[in-house]
Amino acid sequence: MTATESGRRAVAELRETWRLLHLEQRVAGVAAVLVIVSTLGPFSFVEAAEILTAAAVLLLLRMRAQRREFHLPFGDGTAIAAAGAWCALLIVARMFDRPPGQTALALLCALLLAGAGVRERARRAPDDLPDPPDAPGGVVARPPNDEPPAPPPAGGGAGQTSATGRGPGPT
Repeated sequence: MTATESGRRAVAELRETWRLLHLEQRVAGVAAVLVIVSTLGPFSFVEAAEILTAAAVLLLLRMRAQRREFHLPFGDGTAIAAAGAWCALLIVARMFDRPPGQTALALLCALLLAGAGVRERARRAPDDLPDPPDAPGGVVARPPNDEPPAPPPAGGGAGQTSATGRGPGPT
């Protein structure tokens, strides 16, 4: 495989990932990339931690778009919001070592990431608290002997992954 072919394949995979994500996940992805870009300039372990945190969010989104199943105790939204809050805290810690404009932009990107996580949390219940379709306006945990979730669609498309009506993500 040539470099051109592998580049085209990577772009096609990126487009497919983007297509499979919903709005909150897309905002989180863009915010994570912006947090990484905002680390340009003086570099220390703080910036390395920001990059690692944002890259973890991007990996989470990629794995959800690929429909890989894994469990996060408080759900994807909480993890994304915590990543944004952690990046914001790291940016504030380095506030006086960086130019004010760059710090403000980086802080805005981190807060955008945290906000996307909060919106994701509001949109989808955590993994361990599935919301049945007949729940009256709230999240109700199912008993362990309740019926198993419906299998994912055969085509592996971006449709619903369970009876709860959730999009990409664990059931």
